[in-house]
Amino acid sequence: MKKHLRKYFISGLVVVVPVSLTMYILWAIIKFTDRLYPSSFFPIYVPGAGIIITFFTILLVGLITTNFLGKKLLAMGERIIAYVPLVKEIYLSIKQIAEAIFTHRDKNFRRAVLIEYPRKGIFTMVFVTGVSQASIREKTGKKLLNVFVPTTPNPTSGFFLMVPEDDVIELDMSPDEAFKLIISGGMASR
Repeated sequence: MKKHLRKYFISGLVVVVPVSLTMYILWAIIKFTDRLYPSSFFPIYVPGAGIIITFFTILLVGLITTNFLGKKLLAMGERIIAYVPLVKEIYLSIKQIAEAIFTHRDKNFRRAVLIEYPRKGIFTMVFVTGVSQASIREKTGKKLLNVFVPTTPNPTSGFFLMVPEDDVIELDMSPDEAFKLIISGGMASR
């Protein structure tokens, strides 16, 4: 049961995050230009209702999109989005990021390592995402690792660096443990 809930929730996140962020960005543009004001969902204030509704919505979307009919509906929706110029770019970019982060994280973020950044003597935890292309190795004369430098407390944002393999300090830590440490701002250390 727990395994299925996790699967449904992650599938829901992969769908809801790109759609929500796309809608949010578009909503912000419309609000800026037309000065729209959102209306409240409930006539009275209900503490915690938004979190509960969001959780169950994500879970429901994950449940729906993991079956045959849901996958077909999702594919059809994405084909429609592909015809809308601005929406297409926003949605696809956010979807790629969400898939990289929420699905198969251990494959995408192969291992957590330390690099000296932003200057000597200061260390930053990063995730190795791959090895640089042969053309880059030829130009630099070094084997460079592709690394993602996440930000705290939101590791979904960050930036990409190519670091010489010799400058990487290996850690005895799984990517999941590293994510917990980064999200907590260092407070989740053992």
